[in-house]
Amino acid sequence: MKAWLKATLGACALLMSTASGFAAERIVFVGHWSESDSFFNVIRNSAQLAADQLGVKIEFRNPTGGDLSEMGRLIDQAAASKPTAIIATVPDENIVNDPLSNAVAAGIPVVIVNSGSAEIAKKIGALRYIGQAEYDAGKAAGEQAKAAQVKSFLCVNHFYQHPVSHQRCKGFADGLGVPLGDQEIDSGTDPNDVVNRSAAFLKAHPDTQAILTLGPTSADPMIKWVKDQGAGDKYFFASFDLSKDIVAAMKDGTVKVAIDQQPFLQGYDAVTVLTNYARYGVLQANDVASGPGLITKANIDQVLALAGKYR
Repeated sequence: MKAWLKATLGACALLMSTASGFAAERIVFVGHWSESDSFFNVIRNSAQLAADQLGVKIEFRNPTGGDLSEMGRLIDQAAASKPTAIIATVPDENIVNDPLSNAVAAGIPVVIVNSGSAEIAKKIGALRYIGQAEYDAGKAAGEQAKAAQVKSFLCVNHFYQHPVSHQRCKGFADGLGVPLGDQEIDSGTDPNDVVNRSAAFLKAHPDTQAILTLGPTSADPMIKWVKDQGAGDKYFFASFDLSKDIVAAMKDGTVKVAIDQQPFLQGYDAVTVLTNYARYGVLQANDVASGPGLITKANIDQVLALAGKYR
């Protein structure tokens, strides 16, 4: 009995030691979103879900109002706090390349999600990239529009300063087989600006056949405007990402297609990859192409209940 108790207590001590080691793991997620960007709620929710399931502490940091100039400082601060790992977006390589490279050089594992690319992740020394190829995503949507006989469009770009945003617009144009030209506008992020600038373009270009928005920030106010104008059938409306308004507009036929980059995978998989690497030294062989996945009225019911939370 004494021998059994000794062995049992020893095993319990080992388990408690292991559990406490896991509990001490801390991942910092530095993203470029603004506080009002509903799209990143999905990434945040999924990352938090993975952290809760795995018993990992996760901290979220983002620049005030989406000011990209703060990204480098936030990454430096995250690295200085000596976390187990860092998850980061790369909206502008020039701003975050050195801070992330320095974190890697300091021995902190890094995973790049959402914005950036596999090539950038490799250059920085990140373990993996989890996201979609933005040009290919835009092109896939453009091909859908081309099948509907669309030949002209407006790209409503609410994050114009991000290099990746232009890839989406260019891909859509190439999917249509037309030059991008001046069909892309800087709409700003304020809903009134989005509507006013877009409406001005459409008034000046009355033959525009399609509207492409790059996410809920521009999609939601433009959906309302299109409906207010009674123009639900006038435009081939396509949007990146999902929100409750986008989903509802797909149900009533206003939005024809949404490009889903599956942000759930970007948050959830990043936490899982880094936790497995920290605990067991294992790393999956490849980057994760989380998108694009095209959502239409035909398959929208599957994601309806989860839009804005996990889809």
